[in-house]
Amino acid sequence: MLKVMQSSAQSFSPASQWEELTRTSPEPTQLNNIKAQLDLVLLALEALAGIGSEAMLQAAIQLNLESKVPDRVALWRLRQSNPLRKGEGGRKKLDVEEARSLVLIICYLTKQHQELIRRAVALLEQAAENNEEPHKVSLLGDYLDAFSNLYQERMEDDDNISTNLLSQLALKLMIDLLFYSSPNGHRHLWLALLDRSQNLGARD
Repeated sequence: MLKVMQSSAQSFSPASQWEELTRTSPEPTQLNNIKAQLDLVLLALEALAGIGSEAMLQAAIQLNLESKVPDRVALWRLRQSNPLRKGEGGRKKLDVEEARSLVLIICYLTKQHQELIRRAVALLEQAAENNEEPHKVSLLGDYLDAFSNLYQERMEDDDNISTNLLSQLALKLMIDLLFYSSPNGHRHLWLALLDRSQNLGARD
């Protein structure tokens, strides 16, 4: 996997990437699933790279997205719109432009931390080759613990998901982060959100 995920010197162009994301739009019924997925991706970034709200807001400034994500309260309300989250206070509907904003913020941050993400995925591949449990590998173990703690602290269904399933979710999201750190990461993430939300909606 890592062999095909070569870093690129291409410049990051928020305006052109935003324009690209506007070519496809989700149905209103898909937004619930999309906002849940976006929050989980951000959760994985938090757990792996220690990214907090300050870094997310700084990314919004760099991407000229202050009007969509102006401050900590606005960011918290966007993330609290995830229907899996505990508590009703502050929950709001996520509109399409806010979803696109979070996509660009996520991809901006994954590019910043691409080296760490690549190292984590390489360690996961090495652990698989050696039939070693991921949680016994230092970096991966720390990530899995952090992800589990954040998930259990924030999500409603924390009692209904096993430790094994939670670890599988965390590792899948970690691998996804590598693809989102690529030059076309925004497109990978946006299309993944649309596809998964459509599939989830079809099963409901």
